[in-house]
Amino acid sequence: MKAVFTVLFAFIAIFSFAQQGSWEVLKTTNEASSRHENSFVELDGKFYALGGRVDKPVEEFDPKTNTWKQLAEVPMNFHHFQALAFEGEIYVVGAFTGGYPHEKPIPNFLIFNPKTNTWREGPKIPEERLRGSVGVFSRKGKIYLVCGIIDGHYDGHVAWFDEYDPKTDTWTVLPDAPRPRDHFGAVMVGDRAYVAGGRTSHAAIGKVLDLTISEVDYYNFKTGTWHTETNGLPTPKGGTSSIGYKKFLVVMNGESNTQELSHSEVEVLNTKTGEWSNLPDLNQGRHGTGLVYYKGKLYVAAGSAKRGGGPELSDIEVLEWK
Repeated sequence: MKAVFTVLFAFIAIFSFAQQGSWEVLKTTNEASSRHENSFVELDGKFYALGGRVDKPVEEFDPKTNTWKQLAEVPMNFHHFQALAFEGEIYVVGAFTGGYPHEKPIPNFLIFNPKTNTWREGPKIPEERLRGSVGVFSRKGKIYLVCGIIDGHYDGHVAWFDEYDPKTDTWTVLPDAPRPRDHFGAVMVGDRAYVAGGRTSHAAIGKVLDLTISEVDYYNFKTGTWHTETNGLPTPKGGTSSIGYKKFLVVMNGESNTQELSHSEVEVLNTKTGEWSNLPDLNQGRHGTGLVYYKGKLYVAAGSAKRGGGPELSDIEVLEWK
């Protein structure tokens, strides 16, 4: 009987997702800069595109007016990071700077304050835990870094997991994730931290896009242990973006060696049942950007339309999903 209900609930979830409308390319009052290997994050009802391979100002999007606003110039080149909205500011943590394939990890936090439109240098990351292309999230006033790669796209993949407490300025090394990965996103779903998508970029052996990771791992904060979902990511790819919403983990965007175009699939894991479903595909596949969920809608902007470095995108798409 339990198996019957599990199948029924999975069917209901799939049917519900199938009833969603399609992604809409928003008509904005002005155009944003094109960029990729950037991040895209929401803070206090505004969305922020920042960073990327080429230095461009921070840009703020107002979903009420569909208007972009250009803000401060960046203090330095930074890319391959997951921006974190934290206590009224935007944190850039575990980012790279410089060119392919030996990009260098940035040794400290970079913090942007939208209210004052200013950047400041944040705390240093312990030298022995320094890496880029890191999954970053927060929980109960603390900041967490997971996985990443030490030497750009070349080598040095790690499964490290760290906790930073801003109130005490202390770092705590937590148990390693089940496997290393880079080019992915980390998010909270309930009391679990999920890491999904990504790869181990390995230019040292000529396999930059090849070694994608299908396994989906999560850290249970209640038990202090790592686990792996039974069903892996249906479409393994790097350069992904993720968000957590209620019991769902959304994984989308990405690049792989299976196709030249960036991926447009939007895959959703029900963390209660362990089953995957799909939302409608993007109009434009993309990789190397972020994802926002705000007031019942998913938003994605910027990124690269093809695997590798371009063409860079400037548009923004939205999907209603409640």
